Amino acid sequence: NTLVKALARAFRWKRLLEGGNYSSVAELATAENINESYLCRILRLTLLAPNIIEQILEGRQPLSFQMVSLLKPFPVEWERQQRELRNN
Repeated sequence: NTLVKALARAFRWKRLLEGGNYSSVAELATAENINESYLCRILRLTLLAPNIIEQILEGRQPLSFQMVSLLKPFPVEWERQQRELRNN
């Protein structure tokens, strides 16, 4: 599943940044040979509400939870995320 892979990448990249393996997003993007903008959009998935992440990992997410909608800016407040992502 594309969403599961994206979440796995996001949390891996977050761990690498927080662990000090890379000093910046730009450095990590260069090491991963990907566009910095793409890395930032994927990394933002770590801000999803825990229950949304759980739904995606278990394959129970609403059909409206598509990669395209999750890569667009979304609110950081978890309740608003749930409302807005369901309506997209």
